[in-house]
Amino acid sequence: MNDLLAALLLGIIEGITEFLPISSTGHLLIAQHWLGARSDLFNIGIQAGAILAVVLIYRERLWELLVGFHKPANRDYALKLGAAFAVTAVLGVLVKQLGWQLDDALGPIAWALILGGVWMLVAEHFAAKRARVLGERSTITWTVAILVGIAQVVAGVFPGTSRSGATIFVALLAGTTNRAAATEFAFLVGIPTMFAASAYELLNVVQAGTAADEDWAAFAVAFVASAVTAFIVVKWLLGYIQTHRFTVFAVYRIALGATLLLLVPAVA
Repeated sequence: MNDLLAALLLGIIEGITEFLPISSTGHLLIAQHWLGARSDLFNIGIQAGAILAVVLIYRERLWELLVGFHKPANRDYALKLGAAFAVTAVLGVLVKQLGWQLDDALGPIAWALILGGVWMLVAEHFAAKRARVLGERSTITWTVAILVGIAQVVAGVFPGTSRSGATIFVALLAGTTNRAAATEFAFLVGIPTMFAASAYELLNVVQAGTAADEDWAAFAVAFVASAVTAFIVVKWLLGYIQTHRFTVFAVYRIALGATLLLLVPAVA
């Protein structure tokens, strides 16, 4: 397959899956078994393309936090975003230095998809039960912020987990029972997280002197495709969660993981 076409497909896959709780990294690694493996810079960098879409969608909210930082409510929210990112950054660097990550073979990814789907079904049940007890809560507590930061690291270590899924459900279970509020915080904290991860990988490439080895044309195609696709998907998702649970995504994860285990010889 033409390399630019493969990059385009990978960008579209990234854009579709980055913010749906089905694991963008897992889907990218699965696709790359047939479309060709890519560098860490490519895989992480095109996620920044999807994050750019969130910046555009939440631009008014981000501007409100910036110019209204002097207001207690905005300052509190921004500091909690910063705390979540700080936890992710510190633990992420530690994990990176320890070299602790799951094998990117299809088998472990398939099991991560299945177990993540089962966890989502269980989490949905308890989140709904907690919402009935606590009522509608949109507040982001410090506990929620710290746990969201930890959840991002866990999702990064285990391909197939889903960063968006892990962070949204952690927020719901930790007391932010309003789905829109939990989703907004999870998406906003992903902005500095993914941009920082992309910058980290780019710095590694520059320091290693391997920038010339990167296919920048393919990267650019995938980056743009990821951003455009993610913009459409996030717009749809924000409307969907107003009246729906995430159950359909959990079922999809389990079905995809089971299919991989059953049909792909390399997984068996």
